[in-house]
Amino acid sequence: MGGAEETRDGVTLTNLGQPLFDGAGATKRDLVDYLDAVSERIVPHLRDRPLSVVRVRPGQPPFMQKNLPKYTPDWVRRTGVWAEASHREVSYALCDDRRTLLWFANQRAVEYHPTLATIADLHRPTHLVLDLDPPEGAPFDVAVAAALLVRRALADTGLAGAVKTSGAKGVHVFVPVAGDATAEDMAAATRALAARAARLDPDLATTAFIREDRGGKVFIDSTRAGGATVVAAYSPRLRPGVPVSFPVSWDDLPSVTPADFTIRTAPALLAARDPWADAMPAPQKLPDDLVAEGHTIPVARVQAMHEGKRRARARRAAG
Repeated sequence: MGGAEETRDGVTLTNLGQPLFDGAGATKRDLVDYLDAVSERIVPHLRDRPLSVVRVRPGQPPFMQKNLPKYTPDWVRRTGVWAEASHREVSYALCDDRRTLLWFANQRAVEYHPTLATIADLHRPTHLVLDLDPPEGAPFDVAVAAALLVRRALADTGLAGAVKTSGAKGVHVFVPVAGDATAEDMAAATRALAARAARLDPDLATTAFIREDRGGKVFIDSTRAGGATVVAAYSPRLRPGVPVSFPVSWDDLPSVTPADFTIRTAPALLAARDPWADAMPAPQKLPDDLVAEGHTIPVARVQAMHEGKRRARARRAAG
């Protein structure tokens, strides 16, 4: 059973009968069949974007793979990106076709995380993203409520976005941005939108990066900017039942749950359409006042790092 093999699009698929991961309720074949079924939907959202994947091997913890392994076939397109943190060039895959997607599926790559920029200009993201992260144990309803705050903040600014479930417990709002915005200005606009959305209902939402400062509120994460990755629409997630990140209309958002969209249910919901492409507004110019406001807001990760050091010093002094 575990050793079942077949070939699709020139890719040899192996061990298809093996369980995908503990709690998946699915086999490797189920993953391959799903990704094959939605290949025409997911590949356009991966194409030309350096790709990180989350893989899971039998008996091992999941891991995120950025650098392609040495045994990667020559026909997998790739691009080199300098990684400042590790001071080396990372060879990222470009998942531009069904064949590459099937190869990744055979590598037990469950999650697909493309960059927000394409190889045409890796310093210019194509979308601004806000990630709504509810507190542990909270119902999905609170993430939906926070997403609706973001929608109001966007509308108040003259912008529009599309929304999808993250496939985990949260919601992603994507705003396509016209090509003249720099990565720095887009990051600033993201911070300003997060702050404006949180101000609409400070009892529900917060921009506090440090978890202990959130007070049980939904975190509006503005850090998905610049070289960041976000899980792609239609990507499976490494969670029980293998849910997928799935687009929903703003009107339908209050009546869905992440569990509605799994590798078993999603293909039938797509049929011949791509609701993520259909829902995406045309690229928009960022308002100058939004960008200016964002440049006055500290970068959350940097601010959190300095605050963490300050608190550590205070604890040492108190001790």
